[in-house]
Amino acid sequence: MTMVGKLLSRTLNVFRERRRSFSSSSGLYGFPQLKTPKGFQSFVDEAIERSAELIAYISTAPPAADIMRAMDEISDTVCCVVDSAELCRHTHPNRDFLQEANKASFRINEYLHYLNTNHDLYNAVKKAEQECHMLSEEAQRGVRNLRADFERGGIHLSSEKLHRVNSLNIEISQLSRQYNENIVMDPGNVDIYPSSRIPKSLHYLVKPIYRSGSSIVTGSNTVLKEKGYQITTDPQTVAAILQQSSDDEVRKMVYIQGNSVPHANVEVLRRLISARHELAQMMGCKSYAEFAVKPNMATTPDVVRSFLLEMSKMVQAKSKEEFELLTKFKRETSGRSDGNLRAWDEAYYMTMMKSSTYKLDNSVVASYFSLSNCIEGLKVLVQSLFGATFHNIPLEPGESWDPQVLKLSLHHPEEGDLGYLYLDLYSRKGKYPGCAHFAIKGGRKISQTEYQLPVVALVCNFPCSRSPSAVRLNHWEVETLFHEFGHALHSLLSRTDYQHFSGTRVVLDFAEIPSNLFEYYAWDYRVLKRFARHYSTGEEIPRKLVESMKGAKDMFATTDLQRQIFYALVDQTLFGEQPLPYGDTSSVVAELKRQHTCWEHVEGTHWEARFSHLLNYGAGYYSYLYAKCFAATIWKKLCQEDPLSLTTGFALRTKFLQHGGARDPASLLNDLVGDGIYRHCNGGIIPDISSLCDEMKLVEEDQQQVHLL
Repeated sequence: MTMVGKLLSRTLNVFRERRRSFSSSSGLYGFPQLKTPKGFQSFVDEAIERSAELIAYISTAPPAADIMRAMDEISDTVCCVVDSAELCRHTHPNRDFLQEANKASFRINEYLHYLNTNHDLYNAVKKAEQECHMLSEEAQRGVRNLRADFERGGIHLSSEKLHRVNSLNIEISQLSRQYNENIVMDPGNVDIYPSSRIPKSLHYLVKPIYRSGSSIVTGSNTVLKEKGYQITTDPQTVAAILQQSSDDEVRKMVYIQGNSVPHANVEVLRRLISARHELAQMMGCKSYAEFAVKPNMATTPDVVRSFLLEMSKMVQAKSKEEFELLTKFKRETSGRSDGNLRAWDEAYYMTMMKSSTYKLDNSVVASYFSLSNCIEGLKVLVQSLFGATFHNIPLEPGESWDPQVLKLSLHHPEEGDLGYLYLDLYSRKGKYPGCAHFAIKGGRKISQTEYQLPVVALVCNFPCSRSPSAVRLNHWEVETLFHEFGHALHSLLSRTDYQHFSGTRVVLDFAEIPSNLFEYYAWDYRVLKRFARHYSTGEEIPRKLVESMKGAKDMFATTDLQRQIFYALVDQTLFGEQPLPYGDTSSVVAELKRQHTCWEHVEGTHWEARFSHLLNYGAGYYSYLYAKCFAATIWKKLCQEDPLSLTTGFALRTKFLQHGGARDPASLLNDLVGDGIYRHCNGGIIPDISSLCDEMKLVEEDQQQVHLL
């Protein structure tokens, strides 16, 4: 048997063994190695061993197609460990599993560094790129991406420069970890006296405290210490207090403290910006923003900035109208004709104004959105759009990490199983705090007749209950569920040849489009009436209630959008060319807030000290706005007329979701909805904003003005 034959035979054997273990008695996530916590050690060992076999094969200089196939198998082998360890670290309740997953994560990332600096692999990929005219379009794209990925790690630099790049990457990782740890360790707190200033409805958020300096003497001459409440100013508590507390001074104290901690992160962020800037310059870029944006559709920071300034101008007039409307409402409500809006007033008066205008009761809305109904809604989507169904699959012993985890197969009547979805929906101590989509295994073509099906997990933090029908969601939670389900569908419906491109493995400013698109389904009455029913009466959600919900959502939508534009401009500026304009990071935030919002900057605050997106999406936060614009156009041109038709679903699947990152994203978007979804700008791509303008009812002359920029 030839070397190629042996490699293919070994690949098929590994795949079939994995498939057998996944469908029979197996370990965590279906991996037989993970029957016990210590199994993570052998999982890493086997990944390194198999990768070494593939590296040895690649070093024999096989044909370009075989190089790409072998590189992708290395990627798949290593990613299964990386992704499993990541999910385990964020969700597993067992301390031993957490510790072993952390060790595995450290070891496999060390090995990834070895792979990324392996000159034999780099030279083989360059050889394959020279022969890429013989490859499929996806393989050509894969080879080019692999070569670019190697070079983004600095492998093409001199040994001295490469050593410095490696040191900077370690420093950046350590600073990012320190930034996040500081947020957890120093959430800040505010002491409020007397206790009467905190209403009973907020007592679940606070802790009683007492002070001896202001004692109270009772009728029986008993001296009591004065009672107050301590508010921990973590982001979730701050949001609740700012929205619900009627006490101006309490809101002010909480806002200032919540936006001033952890102070240590001001210096951590400064060092992170400096390290990323030096890294970018080592790579021949003027700024980290240039380095980060280069692989994306936007291509350059100038294109991103052009887009953000266009968006900022687009929302300016209506944002000002909304600000003046809210100011008027505050003055009428408070009885103070000179009452100006302050930063800590925004959430409180917006919530009050929406409630008084649309008479919405969150508990009434939630009564139509039991968790079991919402899961039914996900099933409605896949059945109506793709002709597929979700089937519950019994979990094998050791496969699950919590008794309430569900496993579903996405099944098509003609194609069979398309992929597998774990649902981990309930909150528990120590679990990842938000909602997220986690890849476990990417889809890839093994042979002409065999395909490795994708496996993903959808993780949420809904209130815990023995029965999904007893859990009722706020509508924003329903929207979040549909958002993350958009990511999951991107993975499950992907049919790429290489796992390197499977599902959400796409450029950053393309990744959020499916998730933003599926948020529309959470607001459309034609969709909601199919699953949103009253938990006790079974009554279909009233159209009038949905219209009120949408009215409240739209009431200050432009202000919300302006905030996202401001965040993206801060992100681009902090990681732009150095030294920073306007001085330090806080001065940048203050000046950009003055230029691009209607709201004042509160002196002494450091909002940037716990905006962790600066770590995860450094110079990439604009991607959310790109996705919002692209999704608005796709919804309007493809989905809005008949959102649940098989025709709509067929287009979404065959022209968009199934391709993952295997095709040029601009070509995919153009094929999906036709010309006009984007325009070219200085070598990059800017999304068309007209559909979003129409949706948000922005003034037409403002649209015409911004297109002249």
